[in-house]
Amino acid sequence: MRKRNDNYPEDGKSQNKKSMFNGLISSRIRNLAARLGSSELITGLIMAIVVGAVSGLGAVAFRWLIDNFTNLFFIRGGEILSFMGDYYVVLVPIAGALIFGPLIYFFAREAKGHGVPEVMEAVALNGGRIRPRVSLVKALASSLCIGSGGSVGREGPIVQIGSSFGSSIGQWFKLPDDTVKVLVACGAAGGISATFNAPIAGVFFALEVILGRVVTRRFAYVVISAVVADFLAQAFLGNTRAFPVPTFGIASSWEFSFYVVLGILSGLAALAFTYVLYKCEDLFDSLKIPEYFKPALGGLAIGAIGLYSGDLFGVGYEGITKALSGEMMLGTLLLMGLLKLISTSLTLGSGGSGGIFAPSLFIGAMLGTAVGSVLGTFFPSLTGPVGAYGIVGMAAVFAGAARAPFSAILIVFEMTHDYAIMLPLMTAVVISTVLSRTFRRETIYTLKLIRRGIDIEQEEMSDVMRAITVKEAMTRDFPTVPSTMRVNQLMNEFRKTGHHGFPVVDKDGNLVGIVTQTDVERHLGTSTGKEQQTVVDIATRSPFVAYPEQTLDRVLGASDEEYGRIPVVNRDDPRRLLGVLRRHDIIRAYRRKAKKRLPRSQ
Repeated sequence: MRKRNDNYPEDGKSQNKKSMFNGLISSRIRNLAARLGSSELITGLIMAIVVGAVSGLGAVAFRWLIDNFTNLFFIRGGEILSFMGDYYVVLVPIAGALIFGPLIYFFAREAKGHGVPEVMEAVALNGGRIRPRVSLVKALASSLCIGSGGSVGREGPIVQIGSSFGSSIGQWFKLPDDTVKVLVACGAAGGISATFNAPIAGVFFALEVILGRVVTRRFAYVVISAVVADFLAQAFLGNTRAFPVPTFGIASSWEFSFYVVLGILSGLAALAFTYVLYKCEDLFDSLKIPEYFKPALGGLAIGAIGLYSGDLFGVGYEGITKALSGEMMLGTLLLMGLLKLISTSLTLGSGGSGGIFAPSLFIGAMLGTAVGSVLGTFFPSLTGPVGAYGIVGMAAVFAGAARAPFSAILIVFEMTHDYAIMLPLMTAVVISTVLSRTFRRETIYTLKLIRRGIDIEQEEMSDVMRAITVKEAMTRDFPTVPSTMRVNQLMNEFRKTGHHGFPVVDKDGNLVGIVTQTDVERHLGTSTGKEQQTVVDIATRSPFVAYPEQTLDRVLGASDEEYGRIPVVNRDDPRRLLGVLRRHDIIRAYRRKAKKRLPRSQ
């Protein structure tokens, strides 16, 4: 296939016609949007509906791709390799990896991995802007990976696909960064909602994980997207859950203590999952082979693990169903949970494409059901169904790994529609989250960004600082001292006002320098008679200054030294003092702005 480059330019006339046509269509659609939504609310709701619809349909299409690739690799592949017996499954993940590995490497490297960290990075650093091609490459790569046995989930890819489309809509209409970020969250909410038939959990996942805030002024947009996506997914897939949920019941008040134990074990499992995942990533990064061949090497190990049980391939929902229904023995439950942890880490560490949501649920289901099985053996009259422990374990492990307790609680509640589960569920989820946070600051998502040198919390602070000008933060009528003031008078001024430094001005009020208590102490020392010196003798004559139109992040990043107070001057007349910028002013302005911008995007 011929590549399009400078050696094969398009015909100039046809290129002009194409540009004119695209410009006309784009202009008319924008004008229509302007007429329909002269108010921001109506325009936002229309776009939220569109993003939700595409996310829902995208989830349906993605599941269709997974089903077809699964049939291609395991059914047709099994027929072709029938001479190998059951051992043919070892080759299936390798075959898929040889396709999606180069696809990711050459077309969209953002599609590598579990997807959610890339969306978080786009929101934190790029104003929510994601390359449009990412959604297509992610859909193909992840469906190939899962369909050929990659031990990953479909939720992360659907989040990235929906978010990518939301971002593309925002970019196409040239919307501001804040609005683009909200549309990214709309896509994420729609993806989770359509996958689990859980619109409330989808909303809170988008707010809690993608935007990093549970409260947002544009909460309605995210809700609308989740509802529309869920409606369309149900229209095509039916009102079915990802897996059947057992009947829940509390047999005794003592049982709450058992859920405390489950919460602790779930938190430890979440920490282990995060640790092993990134150790595998380090292992494959150290290998001196082409990036696009590494997934095939991981595929070989995954195929070998899959010989133990086919439920370890793909998303693993059939395995979860077996565990919750009590079809697995204790040893099998523990081994399946361990093997899932390892196979998922190998899939993603080697460069595969898929999410960690479903593997977290799988590990939690195995762990929880195993705990319920042990407790049921020793305390049969005090424990409920083993599947109930599996359900709570699913939420607790995911919450510990992702630090998304609201999402974890709500997704289980929406699946069970049983209020009786709430108290033990919240108990285990909160304990798992707190324990995980105690031992590791980063989540399974943010750790991937930290390893790239991206600190989401720091970027959020910088984002706020970029939105505050010096003029907004500075103190305008800060007291000054004349250059002719005696040092002993200056000492009295320090004692009287409680300030630790003053701008120094001449008789016309022009800035001469700045003087601090440190300057006084340094110049006086233990000698006598120096009190009669004037302020101008000890002041810093060329102080670091700020300009009113500068943003705080530029001022703070302009010098390696720390200053307790910075004179603010007119850029055109640097001697004209306009005010003073102090640490207190910066903190106060940051808190005020952060309170207004509670979500990272409003």
